[in-house]
Amino acid sequence: MNKWSESDIPAQNDRIAVVTGANTGLGFETARALAAHGASVVLAVRDVEKGKQAAARIADVAPGARVSVQQLDLTSLESISTAAKELHATHPKIDLLINNAGVMHTPHQTTKDGFELQFGTNHLGHFALTGRLLDMMLPTPGSRVVTVSSNGHRIRAAIHFDDLQWERSYSRIEAYGQAKLANLMFTYELQRRLARNGETIAAAAHPGGANTDLMRNLPAPLRFLTPIVVPLITQSAAMGALPTLRAATDPGVLGGQYYGPEGLFQNQGHPRLVASSPQSHDLETQQRLWTVSEELTGVSFPV
Repeated sequence: MNKWSESDIPAQNDRIAVVTGANTGLGFETARALAAHGASVVLAVRDVEKGKQAAARIADVAPGARVSVQQLDLTSLESISTAAKELHATHPKIDLLINNAGVMHTPHQTTKDGFELQFGTNHLGHFALTGRLLDMMLPTPGSRVVTVSSNGHRIRAAIHFDDLQWERSYSRIEAYGQAKLANLMFTYELQRRLARNGETIAAAAHPGGANTDLMRNLPAPLRFLTPIVVPLITQSAAMGALPTLRAATDPGVLGGQYYGPEGLFQNQGHPRLVASSPQSHDLETQQRLWTVSEELTGVSFPV
């Protein structure tokens, strides 16, 4: 069986891709690869100056790449609304929306709208962004929403409807698990709705153990072991981006599929179709999460 790699990405000419968190790590590698294969890529980032630097780095390695920068702060519903309006004004369509940006294992903090930071950024921010951009995708043949989850969706993970914002107690690991589980549940429920509304599909991916800036918030005991353990259980950001790239570009991808590394415990290796946890497929929880997410963000979907 062939090992899927960047060279398997089909030509992306005339396609417009929006990648969140594209100034570093997985998002940067995803944007770079898409631009190198002809896509017009929007780096949707919180820090515009860092976004411009990332765009310049992409231009250096992919001469002729079409890359622009869009300010987007996923911790602010106002910023998400503004970014969506600006993307509507500057682009005729969106072929690919890559919901990549995220935070991991942060100390207890809240977003500008009062949401717990990991849930608010990783799930609610992308939920709101997708809802505000989906009308640019539905008429576009072959368009895809790809949301990046994590193996963390299996670790002490549940949707805590009785305390979604972790106001009574806080575990950074459990909060991350909730957010990454929510990413998958959002993908599966979105796909069910899209299936009745044309060709747009929703898929998910995870990078395995990718050595990126997210590692900076690991708990202290794990940070101490990082120089020893990380090389054994992680892979480069470029390899970690491959599952996302496959979910976004492989012609054989179907809506509702999940891609991750092929290796032991899905930590390393080339991307393949993988399974998510049984609870991620709980239909009642998916639908309840969707309803709550609409209420919290004030964003409803055109599907």
